[in-house]
Amino acid sequence: MGQTLTEKILDDHLVEGELTPGEEIGIEIDQVLTQDTTGTLVWLQFEALGLEEVQTELAAQYCDHQTYQFDFKNTDDHRFLRSAAGTFGAHFSRPGNGICHNVHKENFAAPGKTMLGSDSHTPTPGGLGELAIGSGGLDVAVAMGGGAYYIDMPEVVNVRLEGELPDWATAKDVILELLRRLSVKGGVGKVLEYTGPGVETLTVPERTTITNMGTELGATSSIFPTDEQTEDYLERLGREDEFVEIGPDEDAEYDDEIVVDLSDLEPLIAEPSMPDNVVPVSEVEGVDVEQVIIGSCTNGAYEDILPSAKMLEGRNIDKKTEMIVAPGSKQASEMLARQGWTAEMMAAGVNFSEATCGACIGIGHVPASDSVSLRTFNRNFEGRSGIEDDNVYLCSPEVATAAALKGEIVDPRNLADDLGDLEAPGLEMPEEYIGNSESDLIAPDEAVDDDLIKGPNIGDVPLKDPLEAEVGGEALLKMADNITTDHIIPATQDILMYRSNVPKLSEFTLSRVDDTFAERALESDGGVLVAGENYGQGSSREHAALCPMYLGIESVLAQSFARIHKANLFNFGIVPLEIDEETYEKIEQGDDVEIVDDVAEAVRSGQEAFTIRVNDDWEATAALDASDREREILAAGGKLPHTKAQHEEGGAAPADD
Repeated sequence: MGQTLTEKILDDHLVEGELTPGEEIGIEIDQVLTQDTTGTLVWLQFEALGLEEVQTELAAQYCDHQTYQFDFKNTDDHRFLRSAAGTFGAHFSRPGNGICHNVHKENFAAPGKTMLGSDSHTPTPGGLGELAIGSGGLDVAVAMGGGAYYIDMPEVVNVRLEGELPDWATAKDVILELLRRLSVKGGVGKVLEYTGPGVETLTVPERTTITNMGTELGATSSIFPTDEQTEDYLERLGREDEFVEIGPDEDAEYDDEIVVDLSDLEPLIAEPSMPDNVVPVSEVEGVDVEQVIIGSCTNGAYEDILPSAKMLEGRNIDKKTEMIVAPGSKQASEMLARQGWTAEMMAAGVNFSEATCGACIGIGHVPASDSVSLRTFNRNFEGRSGIEDDNVYLCSPEVATAAALKGEIVDPRNLADDLGDLEAPGLEMPEEYIGNSESDLIAPDEAVDDDLIKGPNIGDVPLKDPLEAEVGGEALLKMADNITTDHIIPATQDILMYRSNVPKLSEFTLSRVDDTFAERALESDGGVLVAGENYGQGSSREHAALCPMYLGIESVLAQSFARIHKANLFNFGIVPLEIDEETYEKIEQGDDVEIVDDVAEAVRSGQEAFTIRVNDDWEATAALDASDREREILAAGGKLPHTKAQHEEGGAAPADD
């Protein structure tokens, strides 16, 4: 039996386990990536582990979220990150150089490599044949130190592409179609591997749009084979020597198959407030639009912005609509400027932003009250834009530009009268990529710092004591389905500046669900959280586990967990227990919930079923789905104390096995 592309790469990097779906495997990591909102903890944890030098082939630290530096705390974080990269041996990308996924794609992503990143959209380079996985920062720190990354072997799903995209349909519509079919939970525990004759019709920038938003399906990763399109893209970047032809065997067997006929697609749009709330644009035409933003790591490349520029050439955006372009990288900005397209778009009424994640997480360009914002981003979770009651739609650059021209949602196929003889602009590749992003990349041998520089807002990483026999307490908060990490720890600029200061950051924990939670948690003697399905979806931010741990949360009882967040709960010593719907419905906020078993002993012994007792009145069963390694980590109080103890005992880089 032949292997899938995913299995081939995993097999080449396998250090422990077997490639059987659901079984835990350990893999060697070639590249790591982190950014400024997660990176400070990554490097503080790297330091706490007693490590002195990066052990992976490449490590890259980007500053892309807090680039506006509203406060000295932001700037201090960036200075600390530069000093950490210089001290430990990583590339450093300066603020303003662009979003980590875009800059990494331009400079470092390579076929056949494995990458781990402390950002949930790390799978973006899958469009280049790199198997990239998002994780919590502590997992990245351990991998940088030479340790294996452990994960349950995912199912590999064949997404077979047929046909070719028609006019005005784009790569964004491919992934929106999959979200419409599968939902935000449809990819959990899976790698989506794209095959079929439709693959060769898509350029690498189109492929990376698809792999980027595979994260919204909950997928572990997404990947394309390499071919002439891949080789051509790397040549245009001047990196042709990194091309490797890789793909699945002809007789590869997949766990499932999804067929998408590209020829059948039409412009789609995700309505508020979930990426899978997808309908044809034609069904929502006529909705007034006050704000349009083109950009983000999903659609911020040169190739994404150029069609919009062509649509705007010689025209003006609607008087009641504001349009912003936020390029994904400085390279994209420079190329558009050198070719005159920046001036053309400005003349049409467009404002240009620095190359930053910014608006995607509510930092800048926050929508007005009771208004509609069309964005080419990857997420439209409620409140993520910076205002609680937002109305954010997700769409392609072409659909966004059409709305800017008309002041309302409109199917671009109905703009013939407005666009004259302009046909669907489509995606156009430049002859070569000429932006000088390297001027803002500092290589390890060019480091300007060799000691860590910590400002007053940068604190230590809190540690949890080993797991005790008694676990439980008051059900401090009961939550619904699909609680995101944005709900748990918001990422707006007034909160984000405290990512290096856990005691202060913890004051905002779950404030978007209940603004009294943090205070009540601190006053209580421990406690638990109760949630519905898919708890912790969204960002990889480990603060969503670290802050509840700091506040005394001992366990989370949920109907199901998002992959990265569940791993983060283990990493910070919080017991993640799965409950059924009946138990979830019966537990009330304020109930006293105790785990009857000797939890520390039960975790170590491999016990899967636990008994919970509520108000000394009734009992139910909860399940702990964990590998032996995860149980050891949980019993130790988290991955940091567990790995540090192993490192100190063994005197070597942390293998975490």
